[in-house]
Amino acid sequence: MTLTDIHYPVVVVGGGQAGLSASYCLQQRGIRHVVFEAEQLGHDWRSRRWDSFCLVTPNWQCALPGFAYKGADPDGFMVRDEIVAYLESYAESFGPPLVEGMRVTRQRRTETGTFLLDTTAGELTAEQVVVATGAYHVPSTPRIAERVPARITQLHSADYRSPDALPPGDVLVVGSGQSGAQIAEDLHLAGRGVHLAVGNAPRVARFYRGRDCVAWLDDMGHYAKNIDEFADPAQVRMRVNHYVTGRDGGRDIDLRRFVSEGMRLYGHLLDVGDGTAGFGGDLKSNLDSADQVMESIKDAIDAYIDARGIDAPAEARYVPVWEPDPATPPCELDLVAAGVTSIIWSTGFRPDYTWIEIPVFDGRGYPTHWRGVTSAPGQYFLGVPWQDPWGAGRRDGVGQDAHNHAERIDAARRITDVCGTLTGPPSLSTAPLMS
Repeated sequence: MTLTDIHYPVVVVGGGQAGLSASYCLQQRGIRHVVFEAEQLGHDWRSRRWDSFCLVTPNWQCALPGFAYKGADPDGFMVRDEIVAYLESYAESFGPPLVEGMRVTRQRRTETGTFLLDTTAGELTAEQVVVATGAYHVPSTPRIAERVPARITQLHSADYRSPDALPPGDVLVVGSGQSGAQIAEDLHLAGRGVHLAVGNAPRVARFYRGRDCVAWLDDMGHYAKNIDEFADPAQVRMRVNHYVTGRDGGRDIDLRRFVSEGMRLYGHLLDVGDGTAGFGGDLKSNLDSADQVMESIKDAIDAYIDARGIDAPAEARYVPVWEPDPATPPCELDLVAAGVTSIIWSTGFRPDYTWIEIPVFDGRGYPTHWRGVTSAPGQYFLGVPWQDPWGAGRRDGVGQDAHNHAERIDAARRITDVCGTLTGPPSLSTAPLMS
């Protein structure tokens, strides 16, 4: 699509799954809008995922508005290129007004309430704006990385592609969340020597009592649980996702089993100095905590099955296959002596909304909102983690939020139409900016 207008009723910033969902719902209501994608449709899936990447949620959860998964493997897990193809097919199914290669560099608000957006193609205005860029913008690497010897290759998990793309030698993976655990497994399966700094990320079983745990949790209403049901919503939004994998049809990621196959585990990384990495003595507690979360999820599934008299096969509980010695936790690693030639920082991302010059953020730079609605009329967010329910950032959860936003936008548009009839439209081209 070629950009021709300088004013739109609605601008959607971001052309990923959230932005496309917003566009579909707006289109269903006949609301004129435009979607700006800074790169290419599906950019993050194409460029920030490793070669063997696959979903950790079953394909049936890919249910964008008007485009539920219809493939041959609903209980499988799409790999990276299949995910990109799914998004491309979704866009082709309804033809969103998508402008690729268009970056919004600044957003302000005029005294009349109109939004002014600076883009790489010039300035334009909008009555309402949906920010659908997610919350994982900038790879976050700790300052400890500055003390790593120059001879060691360093990269963030966003830049990891495959074991063969790294120099020969052992690899230290820092972080055991979803990316860290899966990358460690990827390297391990390729026969690389892996050292993993284990943090406090929880884990979940892939299957339990005859079904994928995601299916059980979905039936239990887990993903529909509202953020307002928690005592500390801000803390909930900071929670790390459980690690598991959809690789080869799906399985658990058992870090203890990896040790019996040659992987080395440590506590969380504390420091790097003189070629030596120092770790906390919390390896055992971190492993135990992850297992406890997994078992507590099984407890909840058991209770659900029992309460409803569901006929499900019994299953023995997990028994740890390896235990670290709590008296002598591994607290140091001589990187040179161990042959470590690469470090992968699986340390997450931070949001970057600095281009939005509207006071709707907290002290950490996260948008403050109620179900994606901010204190600035007409300013919405979509696709951020725990926007409302747990599933708000998922491919099946974002659709309901997109539908709700379209309803709100339509209602606001109708009110504006009525007010414009009574008082006349505000000036959009000469309105001064608010200081």
